[in-house]
Amino acid sequence: MAVKIRLARRGRKRLAIYDVVVADARAPRDGRFIEKLGTYNPNTDPASININNERALKWLLNGAQPTDTVKAMLSYRGVLLQKHLQIGVLKGAISQEEADKKFEAWKASKEEAITGKVDKLAKEKADARQKALDAETAKNQARLDAIKAREEEAKAAAAAESAEAEVPAAEEAPEASADGEETQA
Repeated sequence: MAVKIRLARRGRKRLAIYDVVVADARAPRDGRFIEKLGTYNPNTDPASININNERALKWLLNGAQPTDTVKAMLSYRGVLLQKHLQIGVLKGAISQEEADKKFEAWKASKEEAITGKVDKLAKEKADARQKALDAETAKNQARLDAIKAREEEAKAAAAAESAEAEVPAAEEAPEASADGEETQA
């Protein structure tokens, strides 16, 4: 019986989540499986991979063949490196302590890289949010300036109309007073 470590799809349309399972190679994709090792969610950034590393290592050492996608995920999680080091220990090339030190060093560097990527994405998101906020503030300020300019134009126009209305009345008043003086004289 050929055993594969592969993905089994679940979730809704266009938002798939996968289970990482150990199954008979002849079983259907979402059908019967031997053991569930974890989950894979490609919808997050970075994609979240939750796999039981010890059980995956046990299955790999027993001869289970991972599919290409699962192989990439196991490599990302360090299970394939752990398998490589464990085979070296079994052959006597290195000791278990040396293998554990190498794996822990690799794991620390990998965690640092993942943390760096998450921080970078968070910073880019915050920068984009701030840029959008600044653009919106500038747009609102331009609108306020345009409204103030229209109000000032309306006030200036009203002042000009009232000044025009006062000017003819002032011109008529001296003539009337001049006429009034003539009648008195």
